[in-house]
Amino acid sequence: MGDLMHAVGYRKSLPVDDPESLVDAEVPVPTPGRHELLVRVEAVSVNPADVKTRVNADPHGFRILGNDAAGVVTAVGPEVTRFAVGDEVYYAGPADRPGSDAEFQVVSENIVGHKPASLDFADAAALPVTTVTAWEILFDHFGLAEADTGTLLMVGAAGGVGSMVLQLARARTDLTVLGTAARGDSQRWATEMGAQHIIDRHDLVGAVRAVAPDGVDYIVSPFSRGNIDNYAAVIRPFGHIAATDEPEGLDLLPLKAKSVSWHWELIFTRPVLLPDDPYQHDLLEETAKLVDAGKLRSTATTRLGPLDANTLREAHARVESSATIGKVVVTR
Repeated sequence: MGDLMHAVGYRKSLPVDDPESLVDAEVPVPTPGRHELLVRVEAVSVNPADVKTRVNADPHGFRILGNDAAGVVTAVGPEVTRFAVGDEVYYAGPADRPGSDAEFQVVSENIVGHKPASLDFADAAALPVTTVTAWEILFDHFGLAEADTGTLLMVGAAGGVGSMVLQLARARTDLTVLGTAARGDSQRWATEMGAQHIIDRHDLVGAVRAVAPDGVDYIVSPFSRGNIDNYAAVIRPFGHIAATDEPEGLDLLPLKAKSVSWHWELIFTRPVLLPDDPYQHDLLEETAKLVDAGKLRSTATTRLGPLDANTLREAHARVESSATIGKVVVTR
């Protein structure tokens, strides 16, 4: 038997306050394939997707969770061209492989970026999942480019995805950016991230019309259930909406009269279905340049440690509350 490593995962879907909901385990250290890296994980962040998986997905024995990670390359596959042993990296690992809540993780070089030099591992680990999500929405689905104008509404502006959509929209376009936020601390955070107008989510239609009487051109929606009629009221004809959630039975018919384009965003589409596509590598490299130039900042707001089951249960509980601002990070 080969070398073993510490990992955190689950064997059964249980409430987060159950000590068996996430457990420590010893598992074999993985071996990188042709285009893969073996990364010693230094920090991870917890996303809503981790919670959804833990609660809803059969672990098939034992499953290691975690997508966001930052760490150091310790071995490379024989055909790796972009990285070398010792490189500091950050990435959003795919959903179809063992996750980042472990000492080591194998990941394709096509979805890994060199860590921003100005950030430590914890701050870097907060970025990949939400940055890839925001980037694919703005510049892939919406097709935005520098100097593009229009008005964008970010629903849930103080969350992880919202924080990066706001920053990237301000850094790389000329959009007017609106963000929904309810509490005072959420409103302050959204403003820091780049929202030019704060929208009361309890009166979304009235608040949007007060600052954008002609409506908005783009909407980013992490909370689509119960909002489609509101979106139909404030979106401009031929506007675009991107959703990161997946509510069952969602009725989009109210959007048809305005010929609205609805986009689904899932960051795992490329690494799982287009594994040779280096798009996510390229965008993480560009993100690192923007961070080091002071145009983007980390969205880490809570740091926990060490990287074990007890700490990750606390991190999951915080994310599960849906009251977190920015990102929860766990370090070794």
